[in-house]
Amino acid sequence: MFISRKAISLVVSSALSMALIGSASAGGGGFTISSATFKDGGWLPTSMAWNDPSCTKGGTAGGNTSPELSWKNAPDGVRSFVVVAFDITASFTHWGMYNIPVSTTTLPAGAGTASSTYGQQTLNDFPLKGYDGPCPPAGVVPYAHHYLFTVYALDTRLVVPKFHNFPQYPEALLHVLADAGAQGHVLGSATIGGYYSTTPAP
Repeated sequence: MFISRKAISLVVSSALSMALIGSASAGGGGFTISSATFKDGGWLPTSMAWNDPSCTKGGTAGGNTSPELSWKNAPDGVRSFVVVAFDITASFTHWGMYNIPVSTTTLPAGAGTASSTYGQQTLNDFPLKGYDGPCPPAGVVPYAHHYLFTVYALDTRLVVPKFHNFPQYPEALLHVLADAGAQGHVLGSATIGGYYSTTPAP
């Protein structure tokens, strides 16, 4: 039986959520993430959209720039951070960066370029290395997709396996992260989310 990569991604994401139950508040409820690029629960700007004319309502290419992200009050004992951008509407991973140094509490806008030095990166579901932005299909319900940016605080660094010359797909990071959560290495997480649509309002 063939199981799609998107289905695997959704299952692993669910497993990760289960593994984090009871640990996400390890920082006393104070571990939070914010963004200067968009407001939590608001609309993502076109600067974050994928750089294709079909990815904006106006028919111009998006900026394909990862948002500014800042977090504070991480739990004690942190050794590294992981950031994942995930479209929960389409079960689609847009970005995965791991082994971000513990001294880093801010990723500036554009930190998700393929050549970024802020952390190690896997492919996303396009599949391309680094961050690639939203591009929900126009006229397809639901018109607006929900995008979550989550930072995970770990008491270890991750080793994401890569076999021979096969691509390092995002599921590899999600599996390793889920396993780390099951073993108690994920000390906490914080999430910020927003919406994006390419379908013009009627």
